[in-house]
This record gives sequence, C-alpha cells and structure tokens, in this order.
Amino acid sequence: MDLRRREFLALAGLGASAVALGGCGGAGAGAAAPRGSLRAAFGQPVTDLDPYNAGTAVDEASLIVKRLVFDTLVRRDEAGRLVPGLAASWRRENDTTWVFRLRSGVRFHDGSPLTARDVVACLDRTKAVKSAQSALWATVKSARADDDTTVTFVTDGPMGTLPVNLTLLFIVPARLVADPAQKRRPIGSGPFRVTGFTPSTAVELARFDGYWAGPARLPGISMPFIAETSSAITALRNGDVDLLWPVPSDQLGEVKGKRGVRVASVPSWTYYLTWFNCGRRPFTDPRVRRAMVQALDMDEIVGKLFGAGAQRMDAPIPSTVFGHAAQRPYAHDPGAARKALRDAGLGDGFETTMMWFDATGPLARELAQTMISAWKDVGVTVRPQSIEKAEWLQRLNTLDWDMELQTNTVTTGDAAFTLGRLYTSKANRMGYKNPALDKILAEAGQAADSGDRARLYAEACRIVWEDAVGVFPAALTTAYGLGTGITGFTPAANNQPDLSTVTRRTP
Repeated sequence: MDLRRREFLALAGLGASAVALGGCGGAGAGAAAPRGSLRAAFGQPVTDLDPYNAGTAVDEASLIVKRLVFDTLVRRDEAGRLVPGLAASWRRENDTTWVFRLRSGVRFHDGSPLTARDVVACLDRTKAVKSAQSALWATVKSARADDDTTVTFVTDGPMGTLPVNLTLLFIVPARLVADPAQKRRPIGSGPFRVTGFTPSTAVELARFDGYWAGPARLPGISMPFIAETSSAITALRNGDVDLLWPVPSDQLGEVKGKRGVRVASVPSWTYYLTWFNCGRRPFTDPRVRRAMVQALDMDEIVGKLFGAGAQRMDAPIPSTVFGHAAQRPYAHDPGAARKALRDAGLGDGFETTMMWFDATGPLARELAQTMISAWKDVGVTVRPQSIEKAEWLQRLNTLDWDMELQTNTVTTGDAAFTLGRLYTSKANRMGYKNPALDKILAEAGQAADSGDRARLYAEACRIVWEDAVGVFPAALTTAYGLGTGITGFTPAANNQPDLSTVTRRTP
C-alpha cells in the first residue's frame, strides 16, 4: 500500500484491511464492500441505521444510507414526482381511507417475502416511537393487511399528505421492527445490503442481487466519514474517493477544472436556519426576535460566505420546495434593531448563547461567527457553543438552548415535512406556539387539492416569517464532486442521491 493511500485511510479512521478487500470498511465491523465498489463520502457521520431510532429519524446522513438499504411504498423520481415504490398503485377511497396495492414477489435481504403485514408492523413501530417524524403520522389512526398485497390506512380525518409522508416509511420484516440488531446490521429490501458498519466512521454496502427492480449496477458502496473537508477533497483528487458531497462553495476551486474530477450541482432542499427558543426569555418577545434579524446584513453574509453556493432565503423554506411563498426580506437596519431592543426593555442589550455542530453544513462555524459579530454591534453578546453532534441532538430535542444553528433538509420536498411537522404548538420544537398557525397547518395537512395546500402553506410562511421564529439565511446549492469514471449519477435536491443507477469504471 502506497503512502498516499495510508494517509487517506488514517484520515478517514479506517484500517489497512479495507484495502485488501477493495473497499474502505473498518476492520472488525463486518466485511468491507466488494472490490470495485463506489467510494462515497458525505459531510456528516452516520451514527445509526435503525429506521425507527428516535434520534436519527430525520438525520440526513442516516437517511442517505437508509434509502439505499430500505424501500418505501412511495418514492420521488428524478423530476420530483411521487411514483410507485413498493406500492404498485394506491387510491383514496374517501376522506379517511387510503388503499395501497403492493408489488408481489418482493423479498428482503434475508430471503423472506415482504407482505402487507410487514408494512402494518412498520407503521405501528413508527407511531410508537416518539421522534422528529411523529407529527407526520399523528393523523393516521391505523393500518391493516387485507391480504398479502393490500394495505388499508385509516386516518382520524382528511389527510392529503399520506402519499408524501410514505416516502419516509422504511419497510423491514415485521419480526425485526424492534430488534436492536437493526442499529448495526439492518435487514431491508433495498438495492444494497449492509455488510459492515462502524458508527461515525464507515458504512459498507454490497449489492442485493434479489432486488425487485433489478440489481444495482455497482457491486457495492463504501462510505467513509472524513471529518476534514480539505482531506476529503484531497482524497477525491487522488482517486481515493469517487464521490464527495457537499463540496463547500469556498472550496469549489479545489475541485472544478481539476484533472480526473468533475462537479455536478443542484439547487437543494437544504437550508440554514437559526431558531430562537421562543419559550425562553428574552425570545418570548417577537420584538426581540425581529431585532435579531434586522441586525444581520443577509445579502452581505450570504454573498461573501457562500457566493454561488447559496441563495438568500425569502421564506422559512427553500424556493424549490412545494408550499414556498416569497416574503418581504427584513432590511438590514441596526438602528431599528437597537430601538426594538429598547422598546422591549433591553436598552443595555443582553447575553445569550447559540449552539451548533461544525459538520452540520458548509461554513457553519464561519456563518455562526459572522452572525455573532453582527449581534454584538447592537448590544447582544452571544456566547458560541460549538459541540458534538450527539450532544447537540440531545439538547435540541429537550429545548435546552437559547439559539441554535443548523442545516435542515425538506427531505420529502413538501412543506408538510417542515412547516407542518416542526411549527405546530404540539410539536414544540422551538418553544413557539400559535393557535392560528396550528389551524392553518392542520387544514393544509388535510387538503388533497394542491392549490388549496399551496395557499395554506403560503399563509403559514407569512406567519412564521413575520413572527421571526428564526433566522433563515441561505438555501444551499449542493455541489457533488465526482471522479471521471462515474456515470449514471443524478444530483439529488434532498442530498440523498439514488446510487443504484451509478456505474464506476474500474482501472
């Protein structure tokens, strides 16, 4: 093994045994991916593979792997349309009843047949585990298996978003829905099966030749986590990694135009947000929240930090997502911000904190520091808290924070996933409670007509924006760095590309 290869493996936290097997897998964590596998590196670590783990229910890195290992009844195609997955067809019989017909002959990785009973067990498990997905399923009263290939969903009331939500219901054998082994070596029915997994280090996948849609073109996928982006870019340019994403805008120059590498970009469903804990003083006062937004020169911040790698947001969700409605941007006005603070009884300013984890997205630390500096100019001292992802997740979910910075992905491409799931009083994700907004979001979730849904989500965008529930700086453009030997790749707006169609030319 040459020195360059050893250095890469050391950076990725991987062992020499991976090279002997032709992959990038961690020793002692199971078999490495087969020789000739795609080597793909995402910018966040994968910590768990259980599809029903409460802590990783909407975790972006985990979802990338889950979409390769598990199937869903409904999926989105490359154009963003809802299309059949495990369900060959579906119909809405009435306001509270949906019937889904499953494909026949589908088998799990262990050879067992997939039936409607597995789907029912997976829904029951999803509803039983309280997680960031729970709000999506609250209206689903029950599911039943009418026969091996027919599932009927019954809802408490009208629910127009069920097909969209089902793009997130991963199906596993009924007997395994609560099996702890699913965290490390899960069984699904997707195009790849897990052969090795070391949390926060590497995932090893091999092609599942019995996949119902036909075998993937790749023999496998090896996914190392490389914490330092500069090291990951070096690995891409050296040929030690075939696919890397996202490539930060300030480092695109290290990839574009370089020999043996190309870049594919797409406006993504991923964006930065900074929530205020609206249940904790002084952020209980909307005047204070608006002042914090007015203190920021968003055009300058987004332009200087991200350049062509992002767009300033004009709503609490990206413009590429269904339900987006443009709002009037807050003007940069430090004078107005200081006056608003005085009116709120904070003429002398105040101290607070903001937490984030660096791997949340490109230039996260720089974005945090830039905002903190701007807030200092209006008398607000923000103590930075850059912490590990696990601690950030725990504190986020228990509302143990003042402000927090993160990227979020509207993984279904629909406002129901973000606005409908996060901003209700019942969800209580940022201490914000607004009965009027609750009513609008409930109506949007019930509506089947896309025009009605768009109108309702537009009103929801207005309320969240005007109440300054958070700061919404930038919608990101995801840049994928690819080795020239990669074909059949389509960049994904949700950061979760379908790698089953990819081919890797081996030397």
